[in-house]
Amino acid sequence: MANSPNPTPPALRDALDRELLALLQLNARESAANLARKLGTARTTVLARLSRMEREGVIAGYTVRLAQDVLNQGLQAFVGLTVQPKAGRDVEAHLARMPEVRQLCAVSGEFDYVLLLRADSAMRLNALLDDIRNFEGVVKTTTSVALAWKIERD
Repeated sequence: MANSPNPTPPALRDALDRELLALLQLNARESAANLARKLGTARTTVLARLSRMEREGVIAGYTVRLAQDVLNQGLQAFVGLTVQPKAGRDVEAHLARMPEVRQLCAVSGEFDYVLLLRADSAMRLNALLDDIRNFEGVVKTTTSVALAWKIERD
């Protein structure tokens, strides 16, 4: 059911699905023919499985991963956010309209949310943090600027 409150997450059917996804995570631009060759299966099988996994929501999209030197052209910061009870949806809506917000996660623990911000400069990061602190319902922010990515996985 599409409207159920706790939809069942899409499932992988077998080892071939898992292997196919692992190859795509290494290179999402790999051709179906190359994927088929690496998996020891037919190109049509790869295409059918990709189509099914896209349709079922296992594959939500394809993306570009930027090289570390491109990412280093600005600042990235993790921001812990504490919000007033019942303010979460409004805060989420405000954050969704900010293109500098790269990820937003509801979390357990000290904060209600952790978000990843990307800004061109320290001045821009400061302005973004000021904007976020001024959202109705935001109680507290705690910011940690990312200095270097030591391990990065998809």
